[in-house]
Amino acid sequence: MGWVSGASLTAATAEAGGLGILASATMTLPELADAIGQVRENTERPFGVNLRADQPDVDARIDLIVSQGVRVASFAQAPGERLVKRLKDAGVVTMPTVGARRHAEKVVEWGVDAVIAQGAEGGGHTGTVPTSLLIHQVVDAVDVPVIAAGGFHDGRGLVAALAWGAAGIAMGTRFLLTAESTVPDVVKQRYLDASVFDTVVTKAIDGYPQRVLRTDVIDHLSGAGKLTALPRALRNALAFRKLTGTPLRELVREGLAMKKNQDLTWSQVAMAANAPMLTRASMVEGRTEVGILPTGQGVGVIDGLPTVAQLMETIVAEARSALERLGA
Repeated sequence: MGWVSGASLTAATAEAGGLGILASATMTLPELADAIGQVRENTERPFGVNLRADQPDVDARIDLIVSQGVRVASFAQAPGERLVKRLKDAGVVTMPTVGARRHAEKVVEWGVDAVIAQGAEGGGHTGTVPTSLLIHQVVDAVDVPVIAAGGFHDGRGLVAALAWGAAGIAMGTRFLLTAESTVPDVVKQRYLDASVFDTVVTKAIDGYPQRVLRTDVIDHLSGAGKLTALPRALRNALAFRKLTGTPLRELVREGLAMKKNQDLTWSQVAMAANAPMLTRASMVEGRTEVGILPTGQGVGVIDGLPTVAQLMETIVAEARSALERLGA
């Protein structure tokens, strides 16, 4: 939810009774401090901050959220035992996202308070196990609350997740398509026009499986063979740099950091360094021609842009109706 789950959406979600989470990976430290302040101005309810464990200033970010009384820290990748201990010692609920049973078992050994288990239907970086199977596995494997993610969009899905043993659900694409989401209208319409067949999982963006809307750019990136991958990636990286206006020095610095911390080929590094700004071009600037549009497969069954409060009310009403039907 980078560039999407900012202060507006986070505050609206918290105020409506959900757990809003700020997507801080695409923010600088001062921007994160400002975003936390904006959320505080618009709600007194608890909210969380999503962190990237491999960011150089992650310790400073943890210091910030602790000092500001943020209640929850979530991670899209394994935070490591050291970070988990720091957060727990400070009383911050720690909740990483996992895509496999063994990953859930590992982070629970480190002492996390809960896990988000995201199935293959989920948007952005995702695993390969379908949600309906992953939740069963994770719930049976760990003794902490499990939040189900991947394809959820309504109250019936919430009831299904509870039946599987989950403590609740997490939704990304459904909240991207709300009135408080700051994603440009032209991009929202692109999502609303998509069917369940219009998404694809590709490693061509940054080396990790990522579910996105299928576009000409994605087809072009995914079509490179081993011999052409690096030249094509370099050409695309330079072309995309011009599109997004990313300084070359910043691009190189980001790429070298990724190469050091992740097991990526040079062609993947060339693309991965651009990935955050490519997503920004779409999600902030509305430039759909750049073509990086992360999404869950549930996009194909979403057809409206309610307010967050309306969405929450609808989900609760649908869940109650489903439970009453089952009880009868």
